[in-house]
Amino acid sequence: MSNVAGHGDLGGRSDGSGEVERAVMEPSRRRVLRTAGIAAAVPVLGTVLAACGANTSNASNPTGTSTSGFSQGKDPWPQHPTYKFAFINHVTTNPFFTPTRYGIEDACDLLGCTYSWTGSTNSVPSDMVTAMNTAIAANVDGIAVAVIDNKAFVGPINSALAKGIPVVAYNADATQNLQNNHYLSYVGQDNYVAGQKLAQRLLSDGAVKSGDLVGGMIATPGTLNIQPRLDGIISVLKPAGVNVATVATGALLTQEFTAVDAWYQGHTSAKFMVAVDDGSSEAVADAIKKYSLKGKVGGAGWDVSTPVLNGLKDGSLLYTIDQQAYLQGFVPVVQLFMYNISGGLMLPCDTDTGLTIVTQSTVDPYLSKQTRFEGSSNSEKILSRPAKITV
Repeated sequence: MSNVAGHGDLGGRSDGSGEVERAVMEPSRRRVLRTAGIAAAVPVLGTVLAACGANTSNASNPTGTSTSGFSQGKDPWPQHPTYKFAFINHVTTNPFFTPTRYGIEDACDLLGCTYSWTGSTNSVPSDMVTAMNTAIAANVDGIAVAVIDNKAFVGPINSALAKGIPVVAYNADATQNLQNNHYLSYVGQDNYVAGQKLAQRLLSDGAVKSGDLVGGMIATPGTLNIQPRLDGIISVLKPAGVNVATVATGALLTQEFTAVDAWYQGHTSAKFMVAVDDGSSEAVADAIKKYSLKGKVGGAGWDVSTPVLNGLKDGSLLYTIDQQAYLQGFVPVVQLFMYNISGGLMLPCDTDTGLTIVTQSTVDPYLSKQTRFEGSSNSEKILSRPAKITV
């Protein structure tokens, strides 16, 4: 599995501890983003602020048409410190987070900030807590953490808040212990609901039915970034008479391929395999293709990495879920920046990054458009919007 820090322009300074810090890009790129590109950025920031309840219209201009200097490329922000934000991740080298890193990078370039990317390579909460405590000791200006455990982050979050450091959660949410986890917002998918929606689609399409055995592939059972997805699936399929077997596949891609292959070899009567993380999804597609199971055993995955999308295209997978990983990096930076620059008045707010079920009939745009937004390219480009929006 490749290290995300080596992806294109995501490279940074490593001190050997596993932390990778990315400084602000050279002035020329930042100047381009903050001048010629500022008009395109304003609607994005406006959307984020509107979601938090801010009024982005001008009282003297109720139509909302910009009367500021935005359209002339004027920098809307006063001179400010170079805020540094720490992102604490559970699988720092996982390719899923490539677009997340691009989102962080782009937001930092736009707003004149820096970030560090550290945590655990193998979903170990104690490693993440150590990284978070290091960030707190360094007095960073904000922390974004994937809250994969209901209890592990309570103490560090409280410590950060006590020092005036804002904390937001991304990608994983402590839904079972919210009263004690006092992070200011959650940016990511509603994982439990997403699992339910996928299961409902499987039933309505006739992909599974009562009496079927379904393998539920999950890298690290119990972690809050993926367990709620499988719980949501089971909550719908079990009452419908579908038997879902939980299969722990491991946090590393090589483990996931081995585990999925071995499970199917021991359960050849299975009618479907559904994976709730990117690596397990790749493994499901590989097993279905390897054993010529298309039309015999169905497969569904999660996320939109290129291998998963190719699995959709060739029919090895029937469904996957797009949770917009780019926004899970971009939005936390904007929220932490706004909190700092507003003196704490602009409070971070929950942002659901959505649920899109991608199928073979809708996969082509993902494969034909190589972008930073899906992590398939490090190039910055402007894409034409679709001629028609289908809802």
